[in-house]
Formats: sequence, structure tokens, C-alpha cells
Amino acid sequence: MKTTKLEKYRPALHFSPKRNWMNDPNGLVYFKGEYHLFFQHNPNDSIWGPMHWGHAVSKDLIKWEELEIALSPDEHGTIFSGSAIVDWNNTSGFFPNEPGLVAIFTHHLEDETHNPPEQSQSLAYSYDKGRTWIKYDGNPVLTHPTKVDFRDPKVFWHEESSKWVMVLATEQTISIYSSPNLTDWQFESEFGEGIGSHDGVWECPDLFELTVEHSNRKKWVLIVSIGDNPRFDSGSRTQYFVGSFDGKNFVAEHDDVKWLDYGKDNYAGVSFSNVPKEDGRRIYLGWMSNWRYANQVPTDGWRSQMTLPRELKLRETHGNFEIVQKVVSELDKYFTNKTEIKGVTIGTNGTDNFEVDAEYAEIELIFENNNAIQYGITIHHTEAQYTTICINSIDNALTLERKHSGKVDFSDNFFRPQMLKLNESKRIQLRVIIDSSSVELFINEGAKALTSLVYPDKACEGISLFASEGKVKVVHGKISIPSII
Repeated sequence: MKTTKLEKYRPALHFSPKRNWMNDPNGLVYFKGEYHLFFQHNPNDSIWGPMHWGHAVSKDLIKWEELEIALSPDEHGTIFSGSAIVDWNNTSGFFPNEPGLVAIFTHHLEDETHNPPEQSQSLAYSYDKGRTWIKYDGNPVLTHPTKVDFRDPKVFWHEESSKWVMVLATEQTISIYSSPNLTDWQFESEFGEGIGSHDGVWECPDLFELTVEHSNRKKWVLIVSIGDNPRFDSGSRTQYFVGSFDGKNFVAEHDDVKWLDYGKDNYAGVSFSNVPKEDGRRIYLGWMSNWRYANQVPTDGWRSQMTLPRELKLRETHGNFEIVQKVVSELDKYFTNKTEIKGVTIGTNGTDNFEVDAEYAEIELIFENNNAIQYGITIHHTEAQYTTICINSIDNALTLERKHSGKVDFSDNFFRPQMLKLNESKRIQLRVIIDSSSVELFINEGAKALTSLVYPDKACEGISLFASEGKVKVVHGKISIPSII
């Protein structure tokens, strides 16, 4: 989808709705050759409102076709976040002839007789690859007598215990339920007390096994998003836990807080269900925004976009396991014009400039620091608008600065710098993907990620590499853009 003057900031590589509001990705599932992306959607306005499930499909995770709205509000409430599965063995009884899709979602009921709101879990099923849906006449299938925050079910089939497992956000914890048939649910356990960050309400959980890089080992990972809290600068963000799961209990094997992304703009992400075993990937997709300013970002007629889909794995370092993220390989074919950078040394207080001038671009660099105090990349969106990625070798810190990146005055929070700590800054590998209104940064082969919205007049006219108070060498680099026609 190309950017036009009438649709300023419309991304070329990232999914965005044709019109109106979007937030959390929902019901991510692969079925019969299609990736399905459902999403929180207000079809009536470009700010948050009565939630529906929007719907899009893709063959390659990059180019999406938006379809008709999948689920609309009913007497049980509006349609909040949830998941989708393939019922291969007709455990639900909905599919006597051939397997189909089941959506498990939160009904949110709020009116004069339901204050505080009521949240419950419900089902819908589809016989036609998600094009039309039938809501289960026994909805809701799971309620709670006291919890107000009782939402965002992520459901998967647990092979070892031969049952469906649901992880559910329940205030400041994650509750785990199980079911043989998707309609009858039993409480198993609760996780979260005394561990992790509790800076905001817990939301959008996901529980899955991840492969450890360069091995056959696997560990269980629980992703938990944390809602906005005005007392903290970060806004909404996402943490994760690494541990074990026996079908009933998740046990974390660490006490420290692990962040999935160090930027402001990756929230409510979950993974795709039913990716074929021969593929083997765990593919994650997040909402590229932050509740601190999501309703104010300066797009016209549409609002919000998703991150690029990312393959997740675990990396072990001295017995510590952390998630690594790499953009799915399907993206590669969208970059066909490549310029190599080799053996460039940037001197004291000097820069090296490269013309880009593209609708979207990818930059890959390996820096080897000789003695520079600071070094990095400036993305020149236009002559006057730029985003800077700076590495400080004294503090071993990386900062992304977007206060000059274009439109920033819609939020006091937006122009503040985003920072992460590095283990060391002598040799750093960076991958930067630039779209019309975003910069996604991956450090050291995906060991850390920083996702950031920007709102410039153009995506990228050029980049410059810089160093101060010393020299830095670019061991190898590459700038990739689409073919120029």
C-alpha cells in the first residue's frame, strides 16, 4: 500500500486499518494457507470506542487484505481481545464434517445496570475460513463473580495433558484454566503475585514453548502486557517470564523483570496459533502504539498500525535465557536494491553520508568502536526532520531520539528519549527498518528491540553515520530499499 498525500504517514510494510481506530491484535492464527489477523476496531471513529473485531488475511505476513468486520457487539457486550484456534479434532462439537476456526474472546458489558463493567469469555466459530462467524448460543462460557478485569483469553492445545489451556488477564495476575471442549472451563492456578512489574494492570497474556537457539531444548515463556500508569514515563509496555509449565502451573525461573521491547511502541502483542510444525516458528505481532498518546497520534481518518511480525527464540547467556526477535524472513523480498558499506572509518566529530530516498528502507551495520565516546546513525527523513540512534561507550547505553523526527507536539511524552542498556559497546550489530511512520531497531541479532513511531513528512531521504571524540569503524553494512522504477 503506497503512501499518498491524502494518507500521510500510511505505512508501506506494516498493517494499518483502511479507516478508523485499531488497537490490540486478536485471534492470530494460520489456517489453510492464510495468516489471520483480527484486531480491536472501532468502525465509527478514529479514536477508541465500541470494540469490534476487525479482520485481515495475508499469505506472507507483510501484505494484508482487510476483510469485513468479523465480530460485532451484542447483548453480552462489546468484543474485547482474545484468540483463535483450529479445532482439528472437533472437541467443541462445532465441526462434525471438517476442522474449522474457533474464536475465544472477552465480552465487555458496561451500562447503567453493569457498573462496574462485567467481563466474560465467549466463543464464536467459522466454517468458511473466518469470513463469517456464528456466536455460540451458550455464551458466555466463563465468568467470575468478583473480578472486574477478567479478559484477553489466549487458548492453546496442551499436548501432554490433552486439553485446552487458557491464560487470562485477571487484574494483576494471570489465571490459568483448562477445558476438554472449549465450553466447560476449570480453574487451574494463578501466577503473578510478588513477581514481575506491577506498574499497571496486566493484559494480553500468551503462553508458549520457545526453542533455545542452536539447540533442541525448549522452555516455556509467558508474555504479559502492562497497562499505562500516569505515574511512570514509559506508558504501556510488555514484560515476559521464562520457566516451566505442566498443564496446570506456570513457574518462572528468574526474579528479574524482563522487557520484550525497550521502545515506547510495542504493546499487547501475542503469537500466531497453528503455524505448521514443518515451519516451526513462533511468530509474534504487536500493536505499534502506546496508551499514553494512542488517541492523539496525527493520522487522519485512520489510526494505528501493527509491528512487523517477528520470529521469537530464546538465547542463553551464562545460564540466563532471554527472548531474541528477528523480523520474519518473508520481509526480505520487499528489499531488492542493496548498497554495501565496507571498511568505513568515521573520524573524530565526523560523519559519513548516504543517500536513500525511499518509501521504506532497511539498514544493517556492524560497528567496531576504536575510541569514540559516542557513535551511531542519524536517519534523515527530510532536510529538517531526523531521528538519531546514539551509542554512548561510557555508559554502555543506546538512545533513540525522536524529538526532531517530524510531528511531535501532540503529546508531552512522545518526544522524550528512549534508552536501553547494552552489555558492552565495543562491537555492536544494528538492524534498522524504516517505514513511513516508524523505526524498528534490533540490536545484536535481535537480543534487544526498540520500536518507535515517528511522524515525518517523508520516510527517509538519507542516513549519516557519526562519531564524536574518537573513531569508529563500520566493519560491514548494507542499505536496502525497494527497486526504484
